[in-house]
Amino acid sequence: MAPTGRDTATAPRAGRPHAAAKPVRWAADIVSVMREGARLRLDHSAQSLWRVDRVIDDLRREGAPYPAVARVLRGFGAYAGEVIVRQAGGEWWATGAEHWVRTPEGRLWDPIEEARRCFGGHGSLRLLCREAAASAKSAQ
Repeated sequence: MAPTGRDTATAPRAGRPHAAAKPVRWAADIVSVMREGARLRLDHSAQSLWRVDRVIDDLRREGAPYPAVARVLRGFGAYAGEVIVRQAGGEWWATGAEHWVRTPEGRLWDPIEEARRCFGGHGSLRLLCREAAASAKSAQ
């Protein structure tokens, strides 16, 4: 099959559910924005989520209004979801406009909502990923 001109680096991997299309795009966008704007490299490792938590904390401490950062938070949440997909073998699920990651043991995780919780000072994408990976590992 001939290439279609789509950016294959950000296109959903073959065999991924359709539910992954939007969060994969949001995650790729935030990786690009952070690399170009903040000179912050996000490599889809669990450790990179520590940096994401710090960026969200900085946004909160600067007093940014939620509407001004809502898309950025969605991107960070989608990025965390992609880390969970890669680290814990999960897959994206969607109903309507809501997106979750389902790990192999059947648990659903909401990294986009967790990013919003982080902005409110009550969450951690790093800890969410760690918990999801541990849960998936214990179910093996």
